[in-house]
Amino acid sequence: MNNFIVILISLLVSVPVFGQKKKTKKCTKTIETTMQPISKNKLQEGLIYLKEGENIFLKDQQMNVTFKQITEDSRCPENARCVWQGVATAEIELMGTYTRPVTLTINDIDMPDKGYSRKVFFNGYQITLEHLSPNRVAGQEKKLKGLYKIGLRFEKTTK
Repeated sequence: MNNFIVILISLLVSVPVFGQKKKTKKCTKTIETTMQPISKNKLQEGLIYLKEGENIFLKDQQMNVTFKQITEDSRCPENARCVWQGVATAEIELMGTYTRPVTLTINDIDMPDKGYSRKVFFNGYQITLEHLSPNRVAGQEKKLKGLYKIGLRFEKTTK
């Protein structure tokens, strides 16, 4: 009988218990992101400069800004005569620390009767499109895709 108890205890100790937790390895893989904090070369004359497709985090404003694309560029090309100056429309995505992302359009001219504005408002800031480059050149309009750069000014609004 004593031998039976010793054998039974030996078996119980060596058999894994179903309720035990399995050891797991923690994932230590680093995820890369394109979001970069703003650097001094991006901030010139109070403007934030972004290339098409670029994303930055503005620490002072606590917001993430992405210059998604130019959706319209009907500006009069250099070396051309035009009936009107044309307009360029940029699509930007803004996301505050405590807000969902919002996609807004902003123009290079103010023309309220046509629905064009150089200013948009988001999360307590007035954002103004101050700079858009490069200029269009007659015959080379399609070559500009992906080469655009904008300069935005952020000003705190007061109520």
